[in-house]
Amino acid sequence: MLDGLNRALDHIEERLDGDLDPAELARIATTSEYHFRRLFSALAGMPLSEYVRRRRLTVAGAEVLAGERTLLEIAVRYGYGSGEAFARAFRAVHGVGPGEARRAGAVLTAQPRMSFRLVVEGNSSMKYRVTTRDAFRITGSRARVPLVHEGENPAIAAQIRGLGRETLDRLAGLSAGAPPGLVSAVVHLTDSREEGVELDHWYGAVTGPEETEASEAYESLRVPAGTWAVFESEGPYPQALQYLWRDVFTEWFPSNPYRSRPGPEILSVRPAEDWKTAAAELWIPVEHTGA
Repeated sequence: MLDGLNRALDHIEERLDGDLDPAELARIATTSEYHFRRLFSALAGMPLSEYVRRRRLTVAGAEVLAGERTLLEIAVRYGYGSGEAFARAFRAVHGVGPGEARRAGAVLTAQPRMSFRLVVEGNSSMKYRVTTRDAFRITGSRARVPLVHEGENPAIAAQIRGLGRETLDRLAGLSAGAPPGLVSAVVHLTDSREEGVELDHWYGAVTGPEETEASEAYESLRVPAGTWAVFESEGPYPQALQYLWRDVFTEWFPSNPYRSRPGPEILSVRPAEDWKTAAAELWIPVEHTGA
């Protein structure tokens, strides 16, 4: 998998001044476009489109300083339809416009070329199992929140506090499947896993595939049947859970014959009494690559 990702990165470098098709990059990486975008974002810390944009403007910046082409020629070469559009994009990355950079010899910002490698520590392991589930629902509360990589997510904390103890107890009583009890479920709205990007966060219970009279008072998300990789974690709360999420995409996927598929990522947390530590299960929708 990592070899394929690095071949795709080579392909990007060869075509910074031409068309780049994400489907072709996914084919080079021997995976689906959906999985390629999500895996790239998790490993790189930015969406594929943002990396390509930064690399193009890095190379374009060098050409601006070299002074061998006009600014309009450089703009067209790197995919901008006008000098104005190029100037706006250039300023967003470098902090100065291309004309100013050429006149003043300004210091520019470079996006280094990326490569991926797997570092094996040898001192830790990931506990997981793969299971198949029939269709089910997540019933409860939905909120649009920003992605937070480390520490408490204030928007999620406010969502849960706003439900109140009575509602939380009613939702827990609806639980009718694994993982049991109250769960969090994250639905990514884009391929990006960059901090701050918006996502839908559900908080409630796993219920049966059909709505019941008891569940009709709440929102519900229907989840089709499929395969899930279930990861176990225990440690400081919430850091251990956030690190688990990171490690699944940066370590487990590149070294196992699975790829992520569309669907919510579900987290079941069993906190200690003081909430300083917690045990958890993270459910990720997956499909076998056939490798």
